[in-house]
This record gives sequence, C-alpha cells and structure tokens, in this order.
Amino acid sequence: MQEYIGSCRSCGKAIYCENGFLNGTVQEDQTLECFECQEQQGDQDSEM
Repeated sequence: MQEYIGSCRSCGKAIYCENGFLNGTVQEDQTLECFECQEQQGDQDSEM
C-alpha cells in the first residue's frame, strides 16, 4: 500500500508512506526531504 504524504522541500519529488515506512525524512522545521536530497546534503556537509 502506498499513501502520498507530501513533496520534497528541495526537489519537489513526491514522498510516500509505503507499507508503514516513510520513503523520506521529516526535518526539524516539519518539512519533508527525499533520501536522495538528504544524501546529497550529507555529502556536502562532509566536504566542509
């Protein structure tokens, strides 16, 4: 089962809850971010 939750704050990709698992993350400001954008952000943070 797949339920639409919202859109990624960075790229706009649709984020779904699939079989009870969110396929993204909820940020501190209560926005959603997909795993791909979160991974890219983590890579940028580690380069600094």
